[in-house]
Amino acid sequence: MILIGNGTVITRNQDGRVIPQGAVVSDGALICDIGDTASMKKKYRDAEWVDAKGGVIMPGLINLHDHAYSAFARGMSIDGYVPKDFCGILEGMWWKMDRAINSRDTYYSGLVTWMECIRNGVTTVFDHHASYGEVGGSLFELSRAADLVGLRTCLCYEVSDRDGKEKAKAAIRENAEYLKYTGQQKEDFRCAMMGMHASFTLSDQTLSACLEAAGDGCGCHIHVAEGLYDARHCRKNYGKSIVSRLQEFGVLGEKTIAAHCIHIDPEDEARLKETDTMVVHNPQSNMGNAVGCADIPGLAGLGTALGIGTDGYTQDMLESGKASQLLIKHNTENPAEGWGEATNMLFAGNRVLAGRYFKTPLGVLQPGAAADVIVLDYHPYTPLNENNTEGHLLFGTNGHSVVTTMAAGKIRMRDRILVDLDEEKLLAEARSQAQDLWRRVNAGGISPFAESKFKMG
Repeated sequence: MILIGNGTVITRNQDGRVIPQGAVVSDGALICDIGDTASMKKKYRDAEWVDAKGGVIMPGLINLHDHAYSAFARGMSIDGYVPKDFCGILEGMWWKMDRAINSRDTYYSGLVTWMECIRNGVTTVFDHHASYGEVGGSLFELSRAADLVGLRTCLCYEVSDRDGKEKAKAAIRENAEYLKYTGQQKEDFRCAMMGMHASFTLSDQTLSACLEAAGDGCGCHIHVAEGLYDARHCRKNYGKSIVSRLQEFGVLGEKTIAAHCIHIDPEDEARLKETDTMVVHNPQSNMGNAVGCADIPGLAGLGTALGIGTDGYTQDMLESGKASQLLIKHNTENPAEGWGEATNMLFAGNRVLAGRYFKTPLGVLQPGAAADVIVLDYHPYTPLNENNTEGHLLFGTNGHSVVTTMAAGKIRMRDRILVDLDEEKLLAEARSQAQDLWRRVNAGGISPFAESKFKMG
């Protein structure tokens, strides 16, 4: 047993209870009790003690859309890369990079991303992977890295026709094999989805093959109308919107994540609500790529299933929540918008949507929920109570405030030191691997995509 106490406990349970001088007790992978520190210490005398030192104790955070492989882009310079728009970013950086990524790159980029997640108090990640330099086994490499770090994951591989039919088939096989693997796991720690890139790089034939391989009950994880080109391409080539096309193929539904959903119309918003599809907002990435902002207030008004991710831009979900409400305010030019939507996505939506895949309750501190608990070094100078926790967290903290992270009942970081990991050695290995990847990226040739029928223009 582990007892984390002497802090302000933000439970996120049904009544939003906040416990001053509170404590959380875990037994194995689950929370078994919660209450004030004095009574919990008296009741569980033999439990391992973790002192929150007056900080905040809260549930581990969840990221609903990430790209671990993008970690090795940090600091990378690509010869001749001067993008003029989002298409230029894809062709000039991300596709050039993922075309060079091998299994060793996948493992180490996953490893450093998962380590950064733990440092930022993120205990559950839905990741969308691409490594067309070496497809087979890539999801298993990400999973192996997550096992070492102790992170809960739902993984998928990004199927696309951009590198040809054979690579698309290999990507579908990788998804199918990992889906089979996770289906055999007894612990509620690994899940999988059928990953897809986006409408404009997916032919009808490939879409059908994805759904056939996924089988009944498996959701898809796909970028939807992130860039304007994607929306225009679908109208021009299929005579319909992206959301309509995906609905007709049976891609949408309660187990599917539609990331971004920026360039969609009210009819599409209604379709997403009607099919109970999960829409995941990625504010910092959207700003960084200059692609726009999803109509989050409109989608929220319909009661759409909404969550928030980072798209690989960061692993700091608290900063993402802050950025989300700022972007919505800026986009709507209405200071009254954004706050409720952003905090609901981060603290409620992500928990509920993750629950569509993981059986164990996540994002809440209560008996029977996952023992995913984080401690923040935050000592407020104004009152903190049930009515204002969001204001404190988004304006008083960020990922660097996290000092201790427990995932599935195991301490993964204590006092900002990752447990049972030789971090210095692993980071040195990752830097060496990243340097080798950069060399291979700059030695690459012309993108096969540029010569395909999907050529951008």
